[in-house]
Amino acid sequence: MWEKVVTFVLMKVVADDKIPFIREALSRIADEVVYLPGQQISAEDVRDADALIVRTRTRCDRALLEGSAVRFIATATIGYDHLDTVYLKEAGIEWRNCPGCNATSVGQYVRSCLLLLQREKGMCLPDTTIGLIGVGHVGTAVRDAVTPLGVRVLLNDPPREEKEKKGMLPVSGNDYRPLSELMERCDILSFHTPLTVDGPFPTYHLAGDTFFHKLAKAPVLINASRGEVVDTAALLAALEDGRVCEAIIDTWENEPDISRSLLYKVYIGTPHVAGYSADGKANATRMALQAVCDYFSLPADFSIEPPALPSEFCPSADADTLALQLYNPLEDSGRLKADPSCFEELRGHYPLRRETI
Repeated sequence: MWEKVVTFVLMKVVADDKIPFIREALSRIADEVVYLPGQQISAEDVRDADALIVRTRTRCDRALLEGSAVRFIATATIGYDHLDTVYLKEAGIEWRNCPGCNATSVGQYVRSCLLLLQREKGMCLPDTTIGLIGVGHVGTAVRDAVTPLGVRVLLNDPPREEKEKKGMLPVSGNDYRPLSELMERCDILSFHTPLTVDGPFPTYHLAGDTFFHKLAKAPVLINASRGEVVDTAALLAALEDGRVCEAIIDTWENEPDISRSLLYKVYIGTPHVAGYSADGKANATRMALQAVCDYFSLPADFSIEPPALPSEFCPSADADTLALQLYNPLEDSGRLKADPSCFEELRGHYPLRRETI
């Protein structure tokens, strides 16, 4: 008589040690967890791992993964340009990102920046037109966050517009405008695109020298997408000759070794933290862990909620003042400008920030 033998396979996970709110939850899922700084995760570290949970600082490619046991990667981020998706497909490694996880956090960031432009730079928001370049989860959340301020919003997203026309995406009802119209009419241009280097709509250095020379106004430029969407040298030149009146930069080329010249030239410069509200972080961690559970057919036996604001927090009755109480990006900017070498430390030890009280 044959006796059925059940083999229990232990699961090992390597995770970025800066992913918040993850440790107790992941201990319920995995048998072994190794936490490491994202930039330091090596091929030796992942050789016997079944899964990785990473952020943008871990480049997941052949050099890291070839010969490893990794079957699944969850990145607790919206963007996934740090994943070599071509190699992952070739190697049979599944992956998931977290679309929309911190979109409302970026919306909060841009809204607060607009309020500061109004208070400190004299911008009259009801007389202002903002162009949003990229209208995915984040661009849509930014639109929803800034519309109540009375600004006119113009939307540009050629790949999404094309997919909607071809029935590849549900029709959103958005009134998409060509980039040339935004460059002509907008007082603020805010970038929320993924980073792509090929295809019909590449975004690498989308805001380059040609772009800046074609601007009809001298707008404020905001980049909270990917650093390489904006050409650093071209933006510096545009700021110096007045083709751009102010810049607000959250994402930079060559992070964390960012351009000091640009940092000290911009109005607000933050260390890639636009999406760093505790609400957005909790969403990202929850979605990444759910993806791991789904792939390995495990019960999602965890709950992740952001911590409450301190009891001494005293909310203002004025909505705009309250918005800046909850998040004032000048504070992050001041810390980064005081010591740019602390870029990664500022991200890794970010203070509590909530989107609502």
